[in-house]
Amino acid sequence: MLTAIGVASRGWVGSSVPRKEDEALLTGRARFIDDLTPVAGIRFAAILRSQHPHARIVNIDISHALKLPGVRDVVTGKDIATFIGPVPSVVKAPIAYYPIAIDCARYVGEPVAVVVADSRYIAEDACELIDVEYEVLAAVADLNSAMAPDAPVIHDKVGSNIVNRRSFRYGDPDKAFSEADRVFDLSYSYPRYASTPMETFGVIAHFERAPDRFTVWSNFQGPFVIQPLMAGALRVPGNKLRLITPPSSGGSFGIKQAILSYIILLAAVSRKTGLPVKWIEDRAEHLTAATASSDRLGEISAAFRNDGKLIGLRFKNVANMGAYIRAPEPASLYRMHAASNGCYDVQNIAVDNQIVVTNRTPVGLNRGYGGPQFYFALERIMEIAARGLGIDVAELRRRNFIPAHAFPYQAPAGAVFDAGNYDEALSELLRLADYEALKLRRDEARNAGRLFGIGIAAGVEPSGSNMAYVSLAQTVEERSKGDRKSGANASAVISVDPSGQVTLHLDSTPNGQGHATVAAQIVADALGLKPADIEVVTELDTLTSAWSIASGNYSNRFAAIVVEAIAQSAQQVATKLKLLASELLDVKPEDVDLYEGYARVRGGSNKGVSFRKVAARAHWDPSHLPEGCSPGLVETAIVSPRILGSPGDDDRIASAATFGFVIDLAAIEIDPKSGALRIDKYVSVHDVGTQLNPKIVEGQVHGGFVHGLGAALFEELAYDERGNFLSGTFADYLCPTAVEVPTVDIGHVETVTPVNSLGAKGMGDGSSMLTPAAIANAVADALGRDDISLPLTLQRVWDLANGRDPAMKRPSKAPEGMAQAPIGKGALTGSGEVILSAPVDEVWRRLIDPNELAAIVPGCQSLKQDGPDHYSAQVIIGVAGIRGTYDAHIEMRDKQEPNSVRLVGKASGALGFGAGSGLVTLRAEPDGRTRLQYQYEADVGGKLAAVGQRMLGTVTRYVIGQFFSALEWRIAPQRATGWRGWLARLSGRGSGGDTP
Repeated sequence: MLTAIGVASRGWVGSSVPRKEDEALLTGRARFIDDLTPVAGIRFAAILRSQHPHARIVNIDISHALKLPGVRDVVTGKDIATFIGPVPSVVKAPIAYYPIAIDCARYVGEPVAVVVADSRYIAEDACELIDVEYEVLAAVADLNSAMAPDAPVIHDKVGSNIVNRRSFRYGDPDKAFSEADRVFDLSYSYPRYASTPMETFGVIAHFERAPDRFTVWSNFQGPFVIQPLMAGALRVPGNKLRLITPPSSGGSFGIKQAILSYIILLAAVSRKTGLPVKWIEDRAEHLTAATASSDRLGEISAAFRNDGKLIGLRFKNVANMGAYIRAPEPASLYRMHAASNGCYDVQNIAVDNQIVVTNRTPVGLNRGYGGPQFYFALERIMEIAARGLGIDVAELRRRNFIPAHAFPYQAPAGAVFDAGNYDEALSELLRLADYEALKLRRDEARNAGRLFGIGIAAGVEPSGSNMAYVSLAQTVEERSKGDRKSGANASAVISVDPSGQVTLHLDSTPNGQGHATVAAQIVADALGLKPADIEVVTELDTLTSAWSIASGNYSNRFAAIVVEAIAQSAQQVATKLKLLASELLDVKPEDVDLYEGYARVRGGSNKGVSFRKVAARAHWDPSHLPEGCSPGLVETAIVSPRILGSPGDDDRIASAATFGFVIDLAAIEIDPKSGALRIDKYVSVHDVGTQLNPKIVEGQVHGGFVHGLGAALFEELAYDERGNFLSGTFADYLCPTAVEVPTVDIGHVETVTPVNSLGAKGMGDGSSMLTPAAIANAVADALGRDDISLPLTLQRVWDLANGRDPAMKRPSKAPEGMAQAPIGKGALTGSGEVILSAPVDEVWRRLIDPNELAAIVPGCQSLKQDGPDHYSAQVIIGVAGIRGTYDAHIEMRDKQEPNSVRLVGKASGALGFGAGSGLVTLRAEPDGRTRLQYQYEADVGGKLAAVGQRMLGTVTRYVIGQFFSALEWRIAPQRATGWRGWLARLSGRGSGGDTP
């Protein structure tokens, strides 16, 4: 079949052709969403977001924001609700998801209002002038608290935070476990993290009248099954919602699917305001509120015979959807379901799934999408079983691999594994790792008292998803009430203009993978041209492009399915060109070869005609075309692998078109004194079928590994126990950089798939799914313990290496006055002292004098006394480059004049909200000066908590230093050395969360 389109004879496919996309990217000429100004009169939007994890919106006062010059309008949730309906979900629970809070905010960062102004700067300023009155509600921050019997319910109509349960049985798992010689169990948790693309979300929305229609430019990646849902939410026919993607996109890794919320939101804002509106997400917004992978609690049990044969598996999965089930969720729980045996020949499987909502950001696509969570469980239990059975971890896997002769292999839950040779891939892995020598080094290290471990993880990589697999979240009865679903369409359109120039239009909306390069290689082989001769258009326009609901960039569908559409459309053009050339050359069409820009007579003859001349004939001389040959040269191919059918009544489904294979090995050493983890060796072997472009394959392997490395060692979107988001900057959300990334030895085994004519399997997720499990297995091997949870941060590894339970935050007693501010306990604590150049009575007088306090409190704009020992103030504070105004209320308690006073206060503003208390004591020094000592405890929430966790301790000490510097200056200006000198003299100690 390869020869049929010229691959074998031409050779562009399979070569490391330089990427067509790179020149524009490297020279700064690529055009991204923020570079576009597609319509005149664009205004700019900024989004006001909830500071609270859970709060009823009592009132929104937009009057001050509307008075700011340059503000065009302020749109609230209640305004939006008049224009749109909720976005539906496959889970039939009474949860209405809107892209903006209507009556209640359910996670930190949920949109509450949108400002439209003449510039982004004005819009951001106007957000600070909006006054939202909240009734703060109790929040559920994690899965355990959400499932507690007395947990606050997030959605009243559901009546529970557990919104969906499904159980599945394949084979006879109960019998398998009853007959097993050994059963191994593991309970685990898997963290929430994201893939942080370089480019954040961007939307330009334009609503037009007569007819009413929306045009939206965005870096949406698909799947375009979401387009009908968006049109339905906007209450327009599908052809009245036109989606256009920009020429370039700065990465996605699944994340940009979640931009669907902002497409709906900004489209509705454009309709309400009558203006075209542009919104570009900033990094803090992205980390706080874009989307994330689903965190998960789980249990897995594995039944074995004594000889190492795996005969049964049981999975219990509890997946956190965040505050809403946002389409296409709960797909992350079901993407691996049909392949729940992994790469192993085991027929008896039980799966129990629960879907839970919490007061966190809704989840969605993220690289590996469900795979990292699945393989963490399966590959951890394989290593635990290997140790328990006394079998080498590599050998145990070899004994249970699906044998090469069994392909195509019918997995018990319905997946059809197309091709593979897992045993050969394992052998290549062990060869590249020099496995026997590596084990000897491990023995030597352990004999020397060092912590050295080896871990392996293996799995299949599903690619080209069946659009129906998510409906497994429904019962058979629920599915029967709706329209039947199946398949995964892909389209490609090739046109050749009168001058012989070839243009290919794709529906795959790439985000940097190199689709244009590989597509050009395929077409060049079929038409006898060079890849440089092929213009590839990767932007998608739903008004003019050939697209379907499966279009988009997800589930590695390009190499699994899209390449077949490209190959077929190229073959259709080639067939027509050969027919046109055959008359000019006076031969049969089958005797014509397209080669090096010519149509030539096959058999070595020099007789030929240029490609350009042949193509021109279809345009310039349509009256004299051969019989059966239509004018012009435009060919469209739409394909969908027939294997991808509907789910059966037995809950089995062929969930993906191809299944690649990945097997990774990690060797690590741990320093118990510091907790530092060093990767000694990392090897990754892949079977992606035909490598369409080996250099691009290598780049995808490296990229997937780095994402997996981040999940294993660094990355976690953290929340406190009350639902406040804590990792809203790259100071707290740590991503691996080039310094932390080790060398990866990459190997390949190729078993071509019969699913497409190129023999290519999808790839790209690969090691992003396996690396977390491989590194966790290596750490477990080094430490000899199984309670390994991710990320394996320095602190966590130190705790594990020193025989302690992994460090957990131990909250201190909440500050007084916290009842009205339900935020994280004890986020900031500190103490210190300073010597002031005045006697105790003088210092006391100034501390309780409102006029003096107004002069010395940093950033204080106004301060007034509301009553005995009660004050209110307006203060400007900046953290991490973000400034905002706080309205503060302070009370003086437990006054023991002139020696001590406790200050209790709370504040709220654009940066968030907080509450705390501080004890100040004064002691006379022998020289007449005063020793002031202080202890403080404070909690924060909202944006301040998100952007400043690592900085808050430092910022707090800085602000305290400014306060005492100003106080000393008021007392004795002639002796004050300036605030920098006072900061240097302060002996204060404090902490912000875990920051020492």
